[in-house]
Amino acid sequence: MVVSTTPITEAVPLSLCAREPRVPADRLVAEMVPPPRFDSVRFETYVPDPNQPSQTEAVTVLGSFAAGLGGAHATGSGRRRWFSKKPAAPTAPRGVYLDGGYGVGKTHLLASLWHATPAEPALKAFGTFVELTNLVGALGFQQTVQTLSGHRLLCIDEFELDDPGDTVLVSSLLGRLVEAGVALAATSNTLPGKLGEGRFAAADFLREIQGLSAHFRPLRIDGEDYRHRGLPEAPAPFSDEQVTRAAHATGGASLDHFPHLLEHLARVHPSRYGALTDGVRAVCLTDVRPVPDQSTALRLVVLADRLYDREVPVLASGLPFDRLFSEEMLKGGYRKKYFRAISRLTALARDAKGLVEQ
Repeated sequence: MVVSTTPITEAVPLSLCAREPRVPADRLVAEMVPPPRFDSVRFETYVPDPNQPSQTEAVTVLGSFAAGLGGAHATGSGRRRWFSKKPAAPTAPRGVYLDGGYGVGKTHLLASLWHATPAEPALKAFGTFVELTNLVGALGFQQTVQTLSGHRLLCIDEFELDDPGDTVLVSSLLGRLVEAGVALAATSNTLPGKLGEGRFAAADFLREIQGLSAHFRPLRIDGEDYRHRGLPEAPAPFSDEQVTRAAHATGGASLDHFPHLLEHLARVHPSRYGALTDGVRAVCLTDVRPVPDQSTALRLVVLADRLYDREVPVLASGLPFDRLFSEEMLKGGYRKKYFRAISRLTALARDAKGLVEQ
């Protein structure tokens, strides 16, 4: 009998389906900073498309906006003033709205604004619309106002205008924060039925937030999806065997059957999808197939955003990512979300090519 002396170097893959994270409210507050993918971005690292002068102009305008937020808080102090007299609402615009299609670098610029604003991190907040509504749900409306009212700046990425109730809730919150002197910056998604060029027009955004419109300066950013600008096409999916072998060979990788993962996402609140990927170095998926319905599709969009934020490569077998969503979905009111997910998963698939042995 021959006993092999070769050491076992394969890792046992993780499984996202085996995780059911619980996220305390204080973590939601502490994590309101630019995601890891945007830790090092700055205005200087944004590369404007020479054919799109609006991109260069955006960098200049946002740089000046950040510089103008230096010094004392608009109400006279950087500390929370829960029991102080309410200050007068600022007369000049204290907010910017970045108006542009997906992939033109709005999040890069929004994170650069956060980094450039001369205030300690505890006095600046950055998060998606979903993360902000989750914070309100965890803390309550009044406590959220108190928590954020001493901030210099609140950045909201992908302002969700699909749900009228949440739009009213967050608009009310922002109204209170504007009164407290907090500066605002936002991007937004597309309303149902607003197809056009894959972007939500500034005039429509300002109308939706109603009384807050006077506090925003629209800043249009034209351009094509930079994730595809001059880059090769997305790699074709690998075989189940290749994906499984790569998962076992990569420390910290997860391995899940795609249909099972979609079922699991329905049991985990989207606010926990970031925690779902804690410590995961690569996501390996077998048998990728079209999502069966819109609720499932929207949950997958959130997961794609969290993976992209954390720069987690995605290796997959089955269908390519541009076939995840049906033609009906890609023509419907949530089309921008789906195209964003395709774009981001495609970028992560490129990142994952090195996991497969050539």
